[in-house]
Amino acid sequence: MLSGMRILVGITGGIAAYKTPYLVRGLIKQGMSVRVVMTRNAAHFVAPLTLQTLTGAPVLTEMYKTGEGSPLSHIELASDIQMMLIAPATADFIGKMAGGIADDLLSTMVLAVDAPILIVPAMNVRMYKNPSVVRNMEILRGYGTHILEPGVGELACGEEGIGRMAEVEEIIRTVKTILVSSGPLLGKKVLITAGPTVEPIDPVRYISNRSSGKMGYALAREARRMGASVTLVSGPTMLVPPAGVNYVQVQTALEMREQVMGYFQDTDILMMAAAVGDFRTASVHPEKIKRGTEPFNLALAPNPDIIKELSKQRTRQILVGFAAETGHPMDEALRKMNEKGVDLLVANDISGHGTGFGSDQNRVIILDRKGHVEETDILPKSEIARKILNRLCRDFLQEKP
Repeated sequence: MLSGMRILVGITGGIAAYKTPYLVRGLIKQGMSVRVVMTRNAAHFVAPLTLQTLTGAPVLTEMYKTGEGSPLSHIELASDIQMMLIAPATADFIGKMAGGIADDLLSTMVLAVDAPILIVPAMNVRMYKNPSVVRNMEILRGYGTHILEPGVGELACGEEGIGRMAEVEEIIRTVKTILVSSGPLLGKKVLITAGPTVEPIDPVRYISNRSSGKMGYALAREARRMGASVTLVSGPTMLVPPAGVNYVQVQTALEMREQVMGYFQDTDILMMAAAVGDFRTASVHPEKIKRGTEPFNLALAPNPDIIKELSKQRTRQILVGFAAETGHPMDEALRKMNEKGVDLLVANDISGHGTGFGSDQNRVIILDRKGHVEETDILPKSEIARKILNRLCRDFLQEKP
């Protein structure tokens, strides 16, 4: 379940930083994908090259340093992780976090992260017991930050007492516990469809559409990050399945229907983001159809409307439909919401410039069965996914036992 989970490890400038390469190696052995961000002072204790060698990815240290990614790295990287781990966390950095100070790359990323944060303090015993540090940690706990208390023993300064960074094995156990037990969708089973369907004409040709699958994959990634157990049923795409999801690949609309039907009864939320073909060929030619000079007529048969069919079978499930339209998406969205019996419908105008099929961003209209309508700006599809799922958590999950 933790394989492929993306962890951002932050390292601050304390002597305990020498242990962090062992921690990073341990996380990678658990199958996690690790990126590292270091403060300038941390580089005095452990070389960035060491962490880069272990992770196989560049180690970021400066906000605007040439060659360390775009100026928006703090947003881009922070938005694509399941957890942020800061080890060691110095008294200075804990104070920054408590005060919302963002004066370097790592502290700026803390403000941009929308995922669980675990800090592992390490400092002198008297510093750890200082009222300012105690208060700052209480502030962070109030924000929902996870804190792994330091151990007791001999410190680097030669004193005895509390303040030494927790052992690597304990940190990894805590990371695993947080990852499998956090998020507003914890305990929920979410079934998501994505991508196009492909209907064969003959062994060479097929009917399909321009769906890239990016919206459905973004939903699967975000639902998993929010704690759900996710099954993603996908038509053919060029995308890598999100980490930690049950991935089922299909080709045709009938194959997608079969898989969705099989998972539906054990599902809490169904999100039909796939662009399921409305038609399939009435029959598939066993051999390649040869070119001719006469017009060729291709007989088509309608495909089943999967979500409409399931709306009549559901017991407790929340249903979310999607409508990719041209012209006047609001009118068509209202019609489809009533016709298909869904709880939430997400509509977008695919004729808009820079949005819709194949794009990394979108503008959508979100309607619910209570008559509420929300129109978004043009946003990354990851952010659209977050808005849709947050809307579900806020408006529907309280109604469903």
